[in-house]
Amino acid sequence: MRPATARSDAELETHGTSGVRTLLAWGVHLLTASGGVIGTLALIAIAHERFEFAAILMLVALVVDSFDGTLARAVGVSQVLPSIDGRRLDDIVDFLNYVIVPAVFMLEAHCLPHWVFAAAPVLASCYGFAQVAAKTDDDFFRGFPSYWNVVAIYLWGLGLAPAGGAAIVSFLSVMVFVPLRYAYPSKMPVLRGTTGFLGALWSLALAACVLAPERTSGLHLLEWSLAFPAYYLALSFWLTRRAARR
Repeated sequence: MRPATARSDAELETHGTSGVRTLLAWGVHLLTASGGVIGTLALIAIAHERFEFAAILMLVALVVDSFDGTLARAVGVSQVLPSIDGRRLDDIVDFLNYVIVPAVFMLEAHCLPHWVFAAAPVLASCYGFAQVAAKTDDDFFRGFPSYWNVVAIYLWGLGLAPAGGAAIVSFLSVMVFVPLRYAYPSKMPVLRGTTGFLGALWSLALAACVLAPERTSGLHLLEWSLAFPAYYLALSFWLTRRAARR
């Protein structure tokens, strides 16, 4: 009887663990899908010309996207819920929050002189997201990874002239097609923790600039925050060279 009891206890424990993992996996998928709700709210805020609120929502969506993939890998959602394609779900939400929302934001906030310039990143990103090799086997993005939400916040926050915004957006739209490699922050082989910490500080700095521009403008905090995108580009170049040498 004892072996049978031990076996029964083990089966109950395994079943309980499986149930917890299933709940966690659904929770991760719900977190990813919540980005779609955040993006929808951002579009509503833009329609009502509440650009500060829309910018904060874009940052919230960025934060959610920065760690939901890490959680998904930790839980093993692809094994627990194989009937749901988490990558496809993530791509759907990312296209909304990284492309559609910022394109509409830039147009409605008068960061661009004409809707054609808002169409450029949308068309380019359609190509970028559809590429089979959009992400390399060694975890790099190939081509500009459609960080249009970041571009939109800076164009609006810095108050650049629409002509300047059009030039920047046009250039980056072309860079989507240029096969340069950009670091995948949550999968970097080195400096992942440092980059995550710096990214968190950068997000807080942008939020402060959006919520309290009168206090941060004198410190030129928004301008100083450009150091993190510069760090990201330099890190991407260094990691690419490092991977090539190895």
